[in-house]
Amino acid sequence: MTVVGLQLHKINVDKQGPAKGKVSVNNNVAVKDVEKTDLSFGTSKQDALKFTFEFKAAYEPKIATITLEGTVTYFDQPKIIDDIYKGWKKDKKVPPDVMTPVLNTILTRCNVEAM
Repeated sequence: MTVVGLQLHKINVDKQGPAKGKVSVNNNVAVKDVEKTDLSFGTSKQDALKFTFEFKAAYEPKIATITLEGTVTYFDQPKIIDDIYKGWKKDKKVPPDVMTPVLNTILTRCNVEAM
């Protein structure tokens, strides 16, 4: 259904040298874990998923690397949340219709943070 939050827990920047000539940026996102969590709406609680991720940006040629670690909170219907969680625990896969908005959120927010 929707991504309801992104939290950064770690930011690591390693500057290796000055920018010279043509600079290229290579981004990579890896989902490390998926776990269930509760979202509180007033007095009720709803199941949600937390995607733990690592975002890396490498500025070439050997200019700098940036690593961001954090979590994305994803909310949907309880049965869908259960199915996604069970699929992750079984074979570390998430359906593409869920993974696409999660990865887009990570890339969008982390690219801005890396700038």
